[in-house]
Amino acid sequence: MQCPCGSGSTYENCCESLIKGTKLPETAEQLMRSRYTAFVKADVDYLKKTLAPESRGDFDAAATKKWAEEAEWRGLKIMSTEKGTANDTKGTVEFVATYAVNGEGLDHHEVSKFRKADSGQWYFVDGDSHTHAEGEGHHHHQKPQTVQRESPKIGRNDPCHCGSGKKYKKCHGADATN
Repeated sequence: MQCPCGSGSTYENCCESLIKGTKLPETAEQLMRSRYTAFVKADVDYLKKTLAPESRGDFDAAATKKWAEEAEWRGLKIMSTEKGTANDTKGTVEFVATYAVNGEGLDHHEVSKFRKADSGQWYFVDGDSHTHAEGEGHHHHQKPQTVQRESPKIGRNDPCHCGSGKKYKKCHGADATN
């Protein structure tokens, strides 16, 4: 089976050993790809384990699992990486994950920050992201708006639609003008 992360490798030779915990990701991009694969497989334990400890307080495993299972995952595209190599302790990965919810195609565009612990484990710290309907939003220059059509207005304490597992108010509900 091809690995869902789009590396072109098989799952066995790519994200499987990372998700099973038999191998640590060497780079921030590898961690990011394995986290995408974990969303595809709704492996919430791995998502929580690879979330930086300081970011775990708001993680809602049940809501994240439900969201990951309901989404139809279509692909991952890495746009750029900054640092995050085997020799770095910090890294940034910009990516677009494409998925569908209730048949509506969505592009989730995120710039994620990662850090490496002394143990050698890379962690996802946080991300700046927006989600828009597929094919929209690539050709105009105003501030990207999050498209939220599939449900009523998100409550501040509901899990964020981006799938971080955090509460909306701590994630995309926080004022994103920084």
